[in-house]
Amino acid sequence: MFFSDVASHLKLEFIGRDVEIDSMNELSLSSPSQLAFAVHKKYANELNSSKAKAFLITNSLIEYLPLDSSYIVCEDVSISMAEATKLFHKKPIESQLSDAVIGEECYIDSLARIEKGAVVGSNVTVMAGAYIGTNVTIGDNTLIYPNVTIYRECVVGSNCIIHAGTVIGADGFGFSHTKTGEHIKIYQNGNVIIEDNVEIGANCAIDRAVFNSTIIRRGVKLDNFIHIAHNCDIGEHSLFVAQTGVGGSTKLGRNCVVSGQSAFSDHLSIAPFSTFSARSGVTKSIDESGGVYSGFPLMNHKDWKRLQVRIAKLNN
Repeated sequence: MFFSDVASHLKLEFIGRDVEIDSMNELSLSSPSQLAFAVHKKYANELNSSKAKAFLITNSLIEYLPLDSSYIVCEDVSISMAEATKLFHKKPIESQLSDAVIGEECYIDSLARIEKGAVVGSNVTVMAGAYIGTNVTIGDNTLIYPNVTIYRECVVGSNCIIHAGTVIGADGFGFSHTKTGEHIKIYQNGNVIIEDNVEIGANCAIDRAVFNSTIIRRGVKLDNFIHIAHNCDIGEHSLFVAQTGVGGSTKLGRNCVVSGQSAFSDHLSIAPFSTFSARSGVTKSIDESGGVYSGFPLMNHKDWKRLQVRIAKLNN
């Protein structure tokens, strides 16, 4: 696809060379073959150092563009970005691909479905009602229980266990909003990567990334009814208890422990070895490793216990 195709789709004019592009990405992660975008002057430094050659921007950001850039000036970059993601969205099923490759000593139930392009390792068990999408990769010795759904191009490592009803790779909840209150879908064109030795409980939802990958790193253990939003990065050997939710693009370091019904806002960074008691509400990043936290608003666990004692005394 060429940049002129994007401009035609958006019904806008482009300035510069008509470069070829194959996908979209964030400013700081873009390659020369990707379309990037910037919505505010706070991204000026990232814009100037981006490796992308084609951009969606506002008039106020033209001066910060890298040399020899092509660009489209948008009235609302977030709306144009959302509309552009549709151009790079792949069909959920591609019938022209090669048949799935199944490793040795696998058990694939006759009521399971594996789409073309998938690659399944050795000694894998896929139970009834499971769906393995186009170009999915599954490592050796992985166990997939009934009615698990894995959307296209997601990756599951070796020695993983995924319990019944879990969905991996559904669209992240992403929309741009018009001034008149309409919601324009941002097509989620990334995937989910689940590394080795991960166990995921029943009825969990792990959303695919907008761009790049949502990552569940090796050794993570997720209880039932957990939601991991798009572009999250869950650090290795972390533990999550039931009914926990993590907002989009939040990153947790290794060995975090998250107790039941806790919630994390989006775009946070959580230090390794952090522990959160039940129903913690995390709205700010945590920089110091090893802390124990409780409550909403979140506070040090010892302070939270003192507060509970004082509240109890007020009731007497």
